[in-house]
Amino acid sequence: MRFNLSDVLELIRSRRTLKPRAFSPRQIQRDQIEKMLEAANWAPSHGLTEPWRFKVYAGEPLRQLLFTWAEIYKNITPPEKFLPERYEDIRNRASQCTAAILTWMKRQDSEVIPEMEEYAACACAIQNIALVCTAYGISCFWSTGPVCYSRELHEYLGLGPKDKVVGLLYLGYPAGPWPEGRRSHWLNKTEWFGF
Repeated sequence: MRFNLSDVLELIRSRRTLKPRAFSPRQIQRDQIEKMLEAANWAPSHGLTEPWRFKVYAGEPLRQLLFTWAEIYKNITPPEKFLPERYEDIRNRASQCTAAILTWMKRQDSEVIPEMEEYAACACAIQNIALVCTAYGISCFWSTGPVCYSRELHEYLGLGPKDKVVGLLYLGYPAGPWPEGRRSHWLNKTEWFGF
């Protein structure tokens, strides 16, 4: 065996998601993010299109992004569905989180590879980021939702018409102990053929 399988499985089982309000003020370092992005770059990619792209935010640029995100939420949400506490939660993340990675999919010009496969490659890149975060003791909260997919956000980010935002990854050290995980057993989700 090339790697210690017990360590690999423990790393995967230990990955956790915490919301930014559960983060400590401890700073995420640039070299840590560089390692996350290096791992992301090794995700599987059909046709080697490598569709993942990243915009990394901290400090004032992160605050501006989240305030814009909150305004887009306010503008695109019908009044009867608008939640003031959701709006404030988005804005408050600027003070709860020290770094975030906006992940987006650069759509292949020829569109030979199906869009779903390009999106799946980006999701694999995000999983690689989350695993490196886990190794550092950092939580990676993958946030999506209507703002993520809005025309307004795409325009703000300067993305092309075929590009897609895959999510905003909030990075932070937990303020408390590393949480326990729970999953139902994988055998309950598996069918075997020919074994």
